[in-house]
Amino acid sequence: MTQFPRAGRVEWIGLRPARDMPVRAVESALAVAGAGLDGDRYIGGSGKRGVTLIQAEHLPAIAALSGHDQVLPETLRRNLVVSGIPLIALKGRRFRIGEVVLEGTSPCDPCSKMEVALGVGGYNAMRGMGGLCARVIDGGTLKLGDTVAWVDA
Repeated sequence: MTQFPRAGRVEWIGLRPARDMPVRAVESALAVAGAGLDGDRYIGGSGKRGVTLIQAEHLPAIAALSGHDQVLPETLRRNLVVSGIPLIALKGRRFRIGEVVLEGTSPCDPCSKMEVALGVGGYNAMRGMGGLCARVIDGGTLKLGDTVAWVDA
């Protein structure tokens, strides 16, 4: 069971240069093998959280559950918004986004900052829909519109 009905697509890319700085939207980002995204605060850590992803399809649900008309990607503090595939299926698997190969390491659970970003109950509104953390296996440039697909083992 290593197939999806269709490929996914990168809809949004964001970088946060430091802990208390806002996420800024970009058109592309350099993924560095074993390290993360150049210009993002998590580069150079363990690599397990080198790239964070969230499903575009979950944004309306998070908005509804937190009492908002919409939620902007930068509010949720993830690096990539991807549409068209169930990200949780990529946990423990390798996948390609454009020229970059990633490996899903763990669910990207929400943090307590969602209580401020989304309001009271924001943390619980995101539970189960926080996305996926990934490690960069083969680096390169991630771009808006890149295809997201399974890498055959």
